[in-house]
Amino acid sequence: MQLPQLVAVVGLLCVVTATALPLFHIGGEAIRWIYVAGAVCVLVGRALGQAPKSVPLRVRRLYRMEVWAGIMFCAGAFFMFYTPARMDYMAFTLAGGVIEVYASLMIPRAWRKG
Repeated sequence: MQLPQLVAVVGLLCVVTATALPLFHIGGEAIRWIYVAGAVCVLVGRALGQAPKSVPLRVRRLYRMEVWAGIMFCAGAFFMFYTPARMDYMAFTLAGGVIEVYASLMIPRAWRKG
């Protein structure tokens, strides 16, 4: 596994952890910072882990789509601090998660089709 992919995976784990802990009534300021660190790691990891020019165009577009998931997580981190009492960040977290799931399912399929 390459370093940008590893950074993105660690970031995704941080985002999942910070999203799940309030469900168990564990909260506080630390959860926000864990979410922010995870969102930034996802964005940096996805931005640095671009597909090379030799791969098919559809695969490159799917890798570019994963960068948008990182942007969604960063927008969620903004709303976590802007409106801390509300759950506005959850909409951006879910949007980023949907993009991640779609891209992770479609990248292998696009590789096979060539």
